[in-house]
Amino acid sequence: MRLTDKVIVVTGAAVGLGRGAATAFVREGASVVLADINQTAGLALAAELDSSGKSAVFVRTDVSKEDDVKALVDATVARFGRIDVLHNNAAILPSELDRPVHELTLETWEYVMSVNLRGAFLCGKYVLPSMLQQGHGSIVYVGSPTGLVGCAPKLSAYSASKAGVAGLARAMAAAYARNSIRVNVIIPGTMDTPMNSYILRDDNLREQFREAVPLGRLGTPADIEGIAVFLASDESSYCTGGFYMCDGGLTAV
Repeated sequence: MRLTDKVIVVTGAAVGLGRGAATAFVREGASVVLADINQTAGLALAAELDSSGKSAVFVRTDVSKEDDVKALVDATVARFGRIDVLHNNAAILPSELDRPVHELTLETWEYVMSVNLRGAFLCGKYVLPSMLQQGHGSIVYVGSPTGLVGCAPKLSAYSASKAGVAGLARAMAAAYARNSIRVNVIIPGTMDTPMNSYILRDDNLREQFREAVPLGRLGTPADIEGIAVFLASDESSYCTGGFYMCDGGLTAV
């Protein structure tokens, strides 16, 4: 049990990659607070994970809202006394609205930034005081290849938001290293999750995306579990400011 006695907050925990990470954390002995706007799926997951005798609670949270994030952190500290790990997974990809820059509305830009980048900032801001007080912590952001390379030219807002997360993580890693608070980023590739259903439900597009991956398959939530557990655990105590690729080799070619 690599995460025994760890208290972990997972945002965007109800479905997809967040659900996979949260499930792995519980399996490794952690107490997990599930944060999501999807109350039905979040409560169901909490009940499922608690049925195994582990601690898993759901707190409905819109990470774009400061009061929600503060309430999430307060609820976690009130129940468990501390926060050892933030696994910041919450993000949106409104494919029907995102566009090349000259076609992109300000409303869509601000909507995407409010969840993907402001949410990342707010979650980091409010977990840090607890981590500073206890003298340790691990913050893990879930990024995207779109924030590193121009692989999604029609997704301007999403790509920019993920680039912002990468920059934020680097700055935080440098700022809090001497406080024994580590900040790292997981970079998933093309994952077979609800977020990507807008392209993967088309069989021809699905095959094109699969063929583009050097390993020859799409990723699944199970593929990031090992990296997520590693970065949450003390095994990664000398790792900070890192970008951990989980993309089947997509950004290597």
